Parts: sequence; structure tokens; C-alpha cells
Amino acid sequence: MKNLIIACCVIMSFSLSAFAESLYDFQVTQPSGEELNLKDYKGKIILVVNIATKCGYTGQLDGLEKLYQKYKKKGLVIVGIPSNDFGGQTPEGNKEVAKFCRLEYGVSFPLTQKLKVKGSEKHPLIKSILSKSDNEEIKWNFTKFLFDKNAKFNARFESAVQPLDSELEKAIQKLVN
Repeated sequence: MKNLIIACCVIMSFSLSAFAESLYDFQVTQPSGEELNLKDYKGKIILVVNIATKCGYTGQLDGLEKLYQKYKKKGLVIVGIPSNDFGGQTPEGNKEVAKFCRLEYGVSFPLTQKLKVKGSEKHPLIKSILSKSDNEEIKWNFTKFLFDKNAKFNARFESAVQPLDSELEKAIQKLVN
């Protein structure tokens, strides 16, 4: 009987953790203070990117916006997650980050407030994303995580992969078709 109870607890634990790990179960705060519910993107392809404002890759914001404009009518949404975890390359406050992204790069895709994306204090959303990909820590700014229309992890692209690189675009095209 004791073993049966333990087995049931283990099964329930796995079931609950699988449920809690759905991308759609997360809410994150936007720079405006409003909540961004990822469940609002059910049926969409989601590209999650940790971004920075003072990084050698910051110019990728322009490419991300172009990618978003190119595929948003086909169901792509990009979620930019600012982080100051890599060399202090996002020192501004949340509203300043959003203003910078919009004024300098015309970013119109959703942004979150700054989140921890590495280490023991990383945000639960990032923990979930990493558990679905390869469980490897994010190495630098502009790491990209692609999810299909059912929020199933599809691919991870490291910082050096530009938003309009054929590798990333081909992965998106497969998901929109």
C-alpha cells in the first residue's frame, strides 16, 4: 500500500509539473506594468528572445522587428525579454528599455520587464523554456527559442544567428505552412 501511495504521488507530481511547464501557463509583466498572458498567443508561433540595449548584438532588434512584420500575419509573435545578466548591458529601467527599443529600432512586438535569465534566480518562464530545450544556461544576449502553434519547443538559436538568417527563417516557414 505504501508503495502504491508513493507511486501515485510521483505520477501526480509529474502530471502537475508537465501542466505547470506549458508556455501558456505563464504571465509576465510588461514595461507598462500590464500583464502579458502567454495563453493569449495560443495557436501562434512564439519566438522568445532575451534582449539587451547596450550589446554588440543590439542591432538584432531591427532584424527581429523585420522578422515580426514579415510573419506576424502568418501567426508569428516575438516576445522580447530584456535582461541585465550579461555584462550589465541593459542598465536602464523597464520603461526606458521599451522606449529605446521602440524609438531606435521601431520594435512593435511585445516586451516584458527585465527578467533574470541565468543563474539560480532565473525567472520561472526561463526555467521552463530551458527545460523544454536542452537545459543549457543562456550563454549571452539574443538567444532565441522557437515554439510551434501548440507551444511545443521547436529550436534554439544562439546569439550569433541573426533574425533574418536562413536557418531561423526556414524553421519559422516550416511552422507557418
